[in-house]
Amino acid sequence: MSRNTVKGFLVGFLAGGTVGAIVALLTTPKSGKELIGDLKQKSGEYLDEADKYIAETKKKASEIFNEGKRKYTMIMNDVKSKSGEIVKDADRIYNDTKVKAKEVLNSGKEKFESETERLKSSVEAGIETYKKEAKN
Repeated sequence: MSRNTVKGFLVGFLAGGTVGAIVALLTTPKSGKELIGDLKQKSGEYLDEADKYIAETKKKASEIFNEGKRKYTMIMNDVKSKSGEIVKDADRIYNDTKVKAKEVLNSGKEKFESETERLKSSVEAGIETYKKEAKN
């Protein structure tokens, strides 16, 4: 049952009990003083029941609040923990990427220098050959 259904049931129960008690008291053959005494007694009983209901409701509300607070704390701790893990993972990925980029850059630089030397040697060989052929 939902809280509203329980609340409605309890309010209806108390109201029905009150009306039933009043009707019973009014329809029984009693003197005015006895009737007033009975009404005071019943109203006192109903006030006591209402006080108990209010106390129970406050207790349940407090329990629900404390449970919500506990769950909130657990969730926030979990979020903080996971966010820390995400930052660590991001740092690791960044550092891995940085290392790999340096490796690729160095490899490319070495290849470029090697190809440059090869091209330079080829051009020099071509110039030497041209000079030899030009002399002949």
